Amino acid sequence: MPILQLPELLINQIAAGEVVERPSSVVKELVENSLDAGARSIQVALEQGGKRLVRVSDDGQGIAADELPLALTRHATSKISSLAELEAVATLGFRGEALPSMASVARMVVTSRCSGAGHAWRIKAANGRIEAAAPAAGANGTVVELHDLFYNVPARRKFMRTERTEFSHVDALLKRFALAHPEVGFQLQHNNRVVRRLPPVRSGDEMNGRLGAVLGREFVDHALDINEQRGPLGLSGWLAEPRYNRPQADRQFFFVNARVVRDRLVAHAVRQAFRDVLYHGRHPAFVLFLEIPFDGVDVNVHPQKQEVRFRDSRAVHDFIYATLHRCLAGAGVGGGALRPGADIHDPALAAAPVGVADQVQAYAQLVSAPLAGIGGGPGAARPAQEGLPGGAWPAEAGPGENQSGEIPPLGFALAQLHGVYILAQNRQGLVLVDMHAAHERITYERLKTGLQESGIRSQNLLVPVSVHVSEQEADMVEEHAASLASLGMVCDRSGPQTLLVRKVPTLLQQSDLGRLLQDVLSELVTDGKSLKIEAEMDEILSTMACHGSVRANRVLNIAEMNALLRDMERTERAAQCNHGRPTWVQLDMQSLDRLFLRGR
Repeated sequence: MPILQLPELLINQIAAGEVVERPSSVVKELVENSLDAGARSIQVALEQGGKRLVRVSDDGQGIAADELPLALTRHATSKISSLAELEAVATLGFRGEALPSMASVARMVVTSRCSGAGHAWRIKAANGRIEAAAPAAGANGTVVELHDLFYNVPARRKFMRTERTEFSHVDALLKRFALAHPEVGFQLQHNNRVVRRLPPVRSGDEMNGRLGAVLGREFVDHALDINEQRGPLGLSGWLAEPRYNRPQADRQFFFVNARVVRDRLVAHAVRQAFRDVLYHGRHPAFVLFLEIPFDGVDVNVHPQKQEVRFRDSRAVHDFIYATLHRCLAGAGVGGGALRPGADIHDPALAAAPVGVADQVQAYAQLVSAPLAGIGGGPGAARPAQEGLPGGAWPAEAGPGENQSGEIPPLGFALAQLHGVYILAQNRQGLVLVDMHAAHERITYERLKTGLQESGIRSQNLLVPVSVHVSEQEADMVEEHAASLASLGMVCDRSGPQTLLVRKVPTLLQQSDLGRLLQDVLSELVTDGKSLKIEAEMDEILSTMACHGSVRANRVLNIAEMNALLRDMERTERAAQCNHGRPTWVQLDMQSLDRLFLRGR
């Protein structure tokens, strides 16, 4: 075929293929226009899941009568006028393609009235033809209606799902907008029935109400507040405690300058922050808002603006990871964390080098150190007054208040159940502690602290290990040689696709070095950063902690149980063991009363 100029209708329909995928795509573009227009109340009405009708009404500033025809013209917008404004765009929409694209695949009616105007104006468009604007009745703001979506593109209409599925996509979309813009009221109507009404938020209690309406009350009960600022970057929102987790990633909302996005870099940072507090196969829940200078992020990299590109992705990744990691560390029992000068009560740890300098010897000492101080073995009861060797775990007060007159978060031990669980009493009621999981977290955190204080020890390999990689990965090794060396791994390039591993961290000398290096390079290529080496070392420390922790069926006396509770209160992330299992649960008095039908 010869080169031909495409007709305007076909051009708009091709553009619609990128912008308009389903009814929820229409709602997204129209609601973004409403928010950019300063709306404080937005109503969305659907019929047949949006197939028959999509109507979005707002109370924004409206469109002037002489600008209505221009609003339905491609690449006409009031939001940018130069490249400089495009590179620092602050509005949600800016391309000027949405309305003409939608008008090319549906019958569109736009009614708008500016503040102070005597009446509204209405314009209609269908199948590439735009009628002249005419006077109409209407309140201040804009109403956009789309009838019979894809009526003139039958192939696209066949790809739409059931009415219920299309409605659920719109409902999920509106929830995201409701989280990003709490100051705006939203209403969703389906088949002439109001399904969701979210009034504007004016206080903290009302914000909790909106979070509960969107994510459920359980999320609110487990939410940790985040509000961190580092230079031009700010991160705020809510992060659910690890014990509130999901089988799928359906409670994860991330916003960049109030724009909802999906980003691999962000997902990697969150995954790393949760890596040793979340059970395998489970997903965290969060609502996070990243504030970044508008010129520090490119929002023009995806047709539907669902992805962004950061100019300094490493700084953004490190900021998100550090903030979430610190939030989780401070969310232990009673918000406690291991104090720099805290006593090391565990005799097994006291026997091992605190810095974990000689890793193999430390591990041997750890697992072979006498654990009689934490019970004399299965079924071996110990008298309460005997205590631990060297008085490492001194006797604590029994149930009641301690010397300061306060009851600690986990209270005081009452008894041990089947050599597995510790029963304790605090102000709220009954606390159940899995003693092995709790001691494992304490041991693990101390090993990590010791490793950080002493630094990563590495050793030269007697025979360098040859690893075959792609040329791109070999280039990455040369580019990141200093970073790898700081982690104790030294590699040389011996050919276009060959590397020689000459030096490795002592802890990882028994690992599959070829696989480890390839995993590190894969993360560097895809994410620009790798924490694989740290994760491998943490895995080994986790195994050491597991072997060095008190086992089930070891009988503890009251002093030992209380000492374990106090150590939990001082340890970061003490609510979960290294594998993500909970270490303790609380049964308050109301729950206990319900079990025994008290007060009924």
